[in-house]
Amino acid sequence: MIPEDVRAEIMRRLAAAEAEHNVRVLLAVESGSRAWGFASPNSDYDVRFIYAHPRDWYVAVDLEEKRDVIEYEIVDEIDINGWDIRKALRLFRKSNPAFVEWLQSPILYRSHGGFADSARALLPKVYSCENGTYHYRSMAKTNYRGYLRADMVPLKKYFYVLRPLLAVRWLERYGTPAPIEFGKLLHLLEGETELLDAIAALLEKKKGAPEMGLSEPVPCLNRFIETELERLERPDVVRFRSSDVNGELNRLFHAVLAEQA
Repeated sequence: MIPEDVRAEIMRRLAAAEAEHNVRVLLAVESGSRAWGFASPNSDYDVRFIYAHPRDWYVAVDLEEKRDVIEYEIVDEIDINGWDIRKALRLFRKSNPAFVEWLQSPILYRSHGGFADSARALLPKVYSCENGTYHYRSMAKTNYRGYLRADMVPLKKYFYVLRPLLAVRWLERYGTPAPIEFGKLLHLLEGETELLDAIAALLEKKKGAPEMGLSEPVPCLNRFIETELERLERPDVVRFRSSDVNGELNRLFHAVLAEQA
């Protein structure tokens, strides 16, 4: 899925980031269209990672003023940046969609220590289907209204609308975080042959088109999207039963710092 020369370069850059910033990469994954399963031939490699500093970095009066991200310019189609573990766990507590999807990425570059497995084990306690529903609804609505009402539309934007709409269906049916792979969501359209055929044709076209490839609108997909968006104006969401996970997140944080010692 990821060419070996590209993977080797990504691993080299991760090691360089560790050396430059004196951190340890705990988890590094592919996010975006390559992880979702509908990349174009020239799609960027969207590498996202979680890192930790040595323990003493966090025991500081000016901790809140310290930078908690590592970012690099895109070079040779590789877009790589990361979050400090403390930032990641604080956002995890709020069901941050980016972090939740990184935990579930099918394309793993690196996993160090017990961080990733422990964070995944906490997903059922931390994740709010209510927050997820509103996030995915907003993503679908924004991309549909912004891009899919023209005479020619960006191919990739169809999937930027369809994936979140199907993710909401997953949340409604299963009450668990939706998988990020588009293909794992398609069974939610079982019996809707016209839609599935249109999606299959569009997916085949997308995989052979440039990143900014265009298409004529697909009427049956637009009807489905409009119907779902209208339905989700009054979503029947499972209310999140809040539980105090701060203790468990703190224990995970402390365990990682102990590994760093």
